[in-house]
Amino acid sequence: METDKLPAETKPSVQESPPKPKVGTGLKRTITGLSMLAGFGLVVYGGVPCITLTGFFIQFKCFQEIIKIAYQIKKIPDVPFFRTINWYFVITANYILFGELLAKYTQVFIKKYYLLQVLARYHRFMSFIWYFIGIIWFLTMLKKKLIRQQFSLLFWTHFLVMIVSVQLYMTYQNMYEGLIWLIIPLWLVILNDVFAYVFGKFFGKTPLISLSPNKTLEGFVLGGLSTFILGSILAWIFCHFQYLVCPIKYIEVEDNIVASTNCTRSYLFEPSPYYIGNTGLSINYYPFIQHSLFMSVFASIIAPFGGFAASGFKRANKVKDFGDLIPGHGGIMDRFDCQFLMMTFVNVYISTFIKTPDVDLVFQQILNLNENAQLEFYKLLKDSLHERLLDR
Repeated sequence: METDKLPAETKPSVQESPPKPKVGTGLKRTITGLSMLAGFGLVVYGGVPCITLTGFFIQFKCFQEIIKIAYQIKKIPDVPFFRTINWYFVITANYILFGELLAKYTQVFIKKYYLLQVLARYHRFMSFIWYFIGIIWFLTMLKKKLIRQQFSLLFWTHFLVMIVSVQLYMTYQNMYEGLIWLIIPLWLVILNDVFAYVFGKFFGKTPLISLSPNKTLEGFVLGGLSTFILGSILAWIFCHFQYLVCPIKYIEVEDNIVASTNCTRSYLFEPSPYYIGNTGLSINYYPFIQHSLFMSVFASIIAPFGGFAASGFKRANKVKDFGDLIPGHGGIMDRFDCQFLMMTFVNVYISTFIKTPDVDLVFQQILNLNENAQLEFYKLLKDSLHERLLDR
């Protein structure tokens, strides 16, 4: 029996418009990567205030991305104000850490303003109070059926504070030693990440680690070599800029407090002749370049494992990226997983091999003593110097 109906496969359908071509992942990563580098340059040009605000934004965004995953894992119903407690502990941690930092590096402000003197004097006691207010607040919000998940999230919060807040604190410590100690490590990780990706795409054949299938041994090795070479060149270039090599200090000029960019350069940033064998030829060599090589080793070999750890975390929790803020890259944490580890290494490296007592900081601390304590210090210093002179 004939029918007017067409077979299902031949039924006319509305013609769909062809899909719009999508921008390639590589091109998207390149565009956003260059945009981030340009933004980074503007932030550095803006000085300490811009760098500080950007650092806080990165910290809070990283925390938000990871704690969001934690809530998805624990599947906790919305408990009023419970998410606020997480942020309370992060803000309290920043008050504790950065209060100590500012008390150390901004003595000129503390000396001038009485309120800051009070805050600096009672900082640790107030930190203790704010922290235990948070603990008491947390305990009052426990729900019998959710108590295990709530305590788990409390531990998550403290763990994340160690990852993001403490690392940022160390980053700022590096910055106050001179912007070059902030910029070079950042660049080394960026260079290693970029060239490991590029060489891995073109020459990669041997998988490096199962947690990151896209990482290859060829990219790992060639990316490391590129980091050594280009990192040394960048270190040599940046050593020429007084703005980058001077420790960050604030001074009072005509009743105004300003950042000082004048300093006596450390020997690390003074050119020294390096003689090439017995040829009689020499080149200007900055000792800082030697230290940049050690940082290149860490950026090339150890820092990527921060990324591998992040990849393992994402796989364990079945998420592709920490977020979607940066097109082609994921979230902020996806870009800074290696940077946090790098900044911790640089902080330890500076305190172990580079840092010496800062006379200006010691002097400012002495000025904060009362008159009797200053006289006692003067007597002890005079007696010590007198004994040393007699021993000669």
